[in-house]
Amino acid sequence: MQEDFQHYMNQCLVLAKKALEEGNPPVGAIIVLEGKVIGTGIESGKSTGDITNHAEIMAVRDALKNGYSAQLHLAQMFTTHEPCIMCSYMIRHHKIAEIIYGTAVPYVGGFTSKYNVLTAEDVPKWGDKPKVTGDVCVEECNHLNTQFLELLNKL
Repeated sequence: MQEDFQHYMNQCLVLAKKALEEGNPPVGAIIVLEGKVIGTGIESGKSTGDITNHAEIMAVRDALKNGYSAQLHLAQMFTTHEPCIMCSYMIRHHKIAEIIYGTAVPYVGGFTSKYNVLTAEDVPKWGDKPKVTGDVCVEECNHLNTQFLELLNKL
């Protein structure tokens, strides 16, 4: 694992812990351009009642708000969880170049599920598929998932 991956994934894990503290799935995401974090996102779909508030979408919204619309195709996204189908569509729309994630989401993930939006090459105007690296800090990500499941079981 590259040292940079660990550094940025640690930032995602801090965000994921904040999401968990607010009763959301423990997902944190950041967007990095040339070594600089240009967008951050904390999962908040459960706490806000807006299912589109996934960490990855929030990170892109933040990068757009910060004026990086034209540079997203050069950026990396780090996230504690494999982007879901919805987030993967958004990633492809903005042509984000590289995705680095912690734990897989086998049923609705945009890379490992049968709905592999991140690897599709037959959609016009999507361009090149992003480079995808998984299982970065996977133990830490899975531990947060276990904590979330324990929280759900108490409700």
